[in-house]
Amino acid sequence: MSDATPWPTGLKLKKSERILEVTFEDGAYFRLPAELLRVESPSAEVQGHGPSQKKTVPGKANVAIAALEPVGNYAVRVVFDDGHDTGLYTWDTLYRLGRDSDKLWTDYLTALERQGLSRE
Repeated sequence: MSDATPWPTGLKLKKSERILEVTFEDGAYFRLPAELLRVESPSAEVQGHGPSQKKTVPGKANVAIAALEPVGNYAVRVVFDDGHDTGLYTWDTLYRLGRDSDKLWTDYLTALERQGLSRE
């Protein structure tokens, strides 16, 4: 984790809402939807091995988080109910996803439309 990223002070799964709440020591508070976490997974399956290889993942409107598994003191593995569990969400990644969620969501919806794909 870079020195610039604040340390997380809270991580709470709201299963019924399909939301992961994350708070950081700088006061930042993010409500990250399971769908956003899934389609932005830091796994090679989604991100590829470089920016040009990123995949648009359709059909995840109803995906839920089945479990959270701590990974050392630097990340959490998010296990989704569709079986995906290979992305390690570092504190940097969670902070970035929260901070940039509006842009990431807009980019995702645009990519789906451009490729003729659906969230359903």
